[in-house]
Amino acid sequence: MTKADIVNRVAEKTGMEKADVQAVVEGMMREVKASMEAGDNVYLRGFGSFILKKRAKKTGRNISKNTTLVIPAHYIPAFKPAKTFADSVKTNVAVQE
Repeated sequence: MTKADIVNRVAEKTGMEKADVQAVVEGMMREVKASMEAGDNVYLRGFGSFILKKRAKKTGRNISKNTTLVIPAHYIPAFKPAKTFADSVKTNVAVQE
């Protein structure tokens, strides 16, 4: 599903104009991004949390030049679904083999 699909579905279900829904969706994404860039986690009860995970400093290798380099400690964004959300997906999505 793409952002455009989300905008279309929300507009259909709420009766709002697509342009208004798109502004809300973009605004939410901007605020989540800005909050995480400021070092804050974002908690959406019943949906999940956008959290920052710390990656420790480590040594990497550049295989083509056969050299080592130090990758500094850094943070990466991650999403942790709420238990009810994860359970719902677990029970409703068919296993594809």
